[in-house]
Amino acid sequence: MKAKILIAEDDANIRTGLIATLESEGYAVTAASDGAQALKLFPQEKFDLVILDVMMPKASGYDVCRELRARGARAPVCFLTAKGEEIDKVVGLKLGADDYVTKPFGVHELLARVEALLRRARAGGEGKAVELPPAFRFGAAEIDRRRFSATVAGKTTALTARELKLAEVFAAHAGEVLTRDALLNAVWGIDYLGTTRTLDQHVAQLRKKIEAASGDREAIATVHGVGYRYDG
Repeated sequence: MKAKILIAEDDANIRTGLIATLESEGYAVTAASDGAQALKLFPQEKFDLVILDVMMPKASGYDVCRELRARGARAPVCFLTAKGEEIDKVVGLKLGADDYVTKPFGVHELLARVEALLRRARAGGEGKAVELPPAFRFGAAEIDRRRFSATVAGKTTALTARELKLAEVFAAHAGEVLTRDALLNAVWGIDYLGTTRTLDQHVAQLRKKIEAASGDREAIATVHGVGYRYDG
């Protein structure tokens, strides 16, 4: 079955090129010319991947990604952006994006990233973490996988897609020491070329959201020189 991809890109030339490139590789492509149209199209199909231009009229790529995650959408999201600043990538990752492609980009780079994202998504669906219930206890928090949220002492905080996946992996391997490489492979995929600093930042954010108070014992312990361990 063809993988279904939703593209939102306001530049007509780039949009046409993306459609032609992806369709030539056998993907089923649906295209939107702005963020608002993308949000209308998304519920109409079960998309396997969403490609979003960051700067779009009516709703930016950030807005679309935020809304999709709020709806509980699990499809991987790849941003297209002319910006190369690290802060833009950090914002996107916190909103639940899975990858970035910076304009101008080559056809082969784009296709490689698309293939990698789809492969990670398929692999993620086969992992042990999917055996967890829709809601489970994690540290001092109650994690709701359907709502992408963590509730501690009556206060609910939204989780990004990466944070939720990290919580799932830790919960599925409670008490085990997980190396940084193992966590990167499980959450970002075996093709991820970034640094462990990204992982450390996500773990730090997840810790803040699952701790009842700053004085509580850390549920996620750092194993220096190795990785992390979730002690429950």
